Amino acid sequence: MKLAHAGVTLKVSAQPGINTRSVTRLGTRFRTGNFLAYFLSVVLVGSATVKLLQVQPVVSRMAVLGFDGAKLTLIAILEIASALLFAYKHTRSFGLLMVSAYLGGAIATHVGHDQLPTQPAIVLALIWLAAWLRHPGMLSARDLNS
Repeated sequence: MKLAHAGVTLKVSAQPGINTRSVTRLGTRFRTGNFLAYFLSVVLVGSATVKLLQVQPVVSRMAVLGFDGAKLTLIAILEIASALLFAYKHTRSFGLLMVSAYLGGAIATHVGHDQLPTQPAIVLALIWLAAWLRHPGMLSARDLNS
């Protein structure tokens, strides 16, 4: 069996002691994390695009929350920047921080206006799931101490 990542190819033979099922599960986990990261980045860019294009239902909903005109444009630009940073593998950690801050602000805004923050909360949870699937050690305190 061959495993390839970042230009490095490993040959894994079916020898006693090597569990090829766990290697396959890691590959599936990695691909699922990548798919989610890219898919959610596209969702965020799409959300920002409708804000930039001033789609009327979106503009109306955002105005109720206090975001209109230049503020709405700024929010859309921040959303696009965060999504692109999260999508690119070399800036994914910083992108995760930026997307978390952006969606945390969205959640706080919804709560502050007595609305359910379900949509941004679900997107944020899926983004963290994608990051964890792609980089399982990311949330480990062990890795922080080394």
